[in-house]
Amino acid sequence: MSLAPRLDLRQSQSLVMTPQLRQAIKLLQSSNLEVAAFVEEELERNPLLERDERPLPGPDDGHRVDPLPAVPEAPDAHAAATSDALPQEHAGPLDAEWDNVYDSGGGYESPYGRGGRADFAEDLSGVEDLAAGGRTLREHLGEQVRLTFADARDRLIAAQMIALVDPAGRLTVEDAQIAQAMGCELAKVAAVRARLQRFDPVGMFCRNLGECLAVQLAEQNRLDPAMQALLDNLELLARRDRTGLMQVCGVDAEDLADMIAELKRLDPKPGASFDAPPAPAVVPDVLMRRAEGGGWILELNPETLPRVLVNRGFYARCQVGARSKDDKVFLAEKLQSANWLLKSLEQRASTIIKVAQEIVRRQDAFFRHGVEHLRPLILRDIAEEVQMHESTVSRVTANKYIATPRGTFELKYFFTTAIAGTHGGEQHSAEAVRWRIRAMIAAEDPDAVLSDDAIVEKLRQEGVDIARRTVAKYREALRIPSSVQRKREKAVPA
Repeated sequence: MSLAPRLDLRQSQSLVMTPQLRQAIKLLQSSNLEVAAFVEEELERNPLLERDERPLPGPDDGHRVDPLPAVPEAPDAHAAATSDALPQEHAGPLDAEWDNVYDSGGGYESPYGRGGRADFAEDLSGVEDLAAGGRTLREHLGEQVRLTFADARDRLIAAQMIALVDPAGRLTVEDAQIAQAMGCELAKVAAVRARLQRFDPVGMFCRNLGECLAVQLAEQNRLDPAMQALLDNLELLARRDRTGLMQVCGVDAEDLADMIAELKRLDPKPGASFDAPPAPAVVPDVLMRRAEGGGWILELNPETLPRVLVNRGFYARCQVGARSKDDKVFLAEKLQSANWLLKSLEQRASTIIKVAQEIVRRQDAFFRHGVEHLRPLILRDIAEEVQMHESTVSRVTANKYIATPRGTFELKYFFTTAIAGTHGGEQHSAEAVRWRIRAMIAAEDPDAVLSDDAIVEKLRQEGVDIARRTVAKYREALRIPSSVQRKREKAVPA
């Protein structure tokens, strides 16, 4: 065996995760808000990128230019705006061709053309965009303290209680602990707490739910002995034991129903809704509408597409004026980064519309007839059809929404597990089965409340092979009480 040095030539393949590839994968699974934030950062870092400020055309402009161009690396992305159910005469291309890209002397290149509004020209802005930020709960309470308490010691005790109150409005710390910490009399702490409980919102600074509801009822002059007995036995109300409640409260069924209805009108957590931020509006990534001849038309929402330009004219001028090698390297890197960003945004949009198209095709019955016709669907089904990896489909459907005639849904909603059919029949979606269980219980006869076994039997008659424990799990997930609790509740007339 020779021990002399030698040279060998070997050939191998390996996948290298470059920073650009990692960022492209991150963009694919990001929501439209996260993508918009990333593009804003790139606009600040890259002088060759500019925001496209041209207004989007309305539906009455006489022509339509869709917001995305064709992607050279994905030729099948062209004309992906319609589902397979759409007739050919309505199958217009989604993506604009490269010759539609604006380049009118200024050297601008945009991946989105002018953008298209089509029939989705409604103003999506709402009153929540105009709402000004209000005061916090502690600021609101602090102002009432300054207007209510003249004594400085009382204001100090009240400020300590405001600091200890939790977001729901509870103050579980005992008066004795506060008095010891503040070095004051127990009676003074109790008096301050009693006055704070009548502040707006009423029911704050209470130790438990019963005391919170009692304060609100007392403010309305509705805290009678029967109502106090009901508040002292809230555990019976939680068990829906109306017979036991009628005994401890000394009232009949009609009076008890009125008392329970009055409790439901109270706020069990008066502080929770004060500082709660408004629910963020869901902006769909894909818009869906019916075609005139049947089928569906899909379009990317132009409001969520980051509209950026590569200013090639500026790049050319800077390249001519560059005096050093470092300047030229810097410009080349920024141009490469800008081109990569545009390409990533194009590929992301093309992939989203391709996956959404296949989901709509598979769930056509759901959009036409409702949730009871939702079909079981897994990532592999979509991945095989669009020739992508399952992980790619998972990233595409994460944090993406589609606006449909039946409402706005997350794309993940349409992926549900399958429940086998009886005698080898057609499989059923778990979501559709949950909807059927809810409908059965809502329509049940008060004199013949359905048990879990009875629900299993009915579902098997409809061709759904399901176990009793699965029915119980779905019922609990829907927050539907057991048949025993429902029978106890429906036995007493409301």
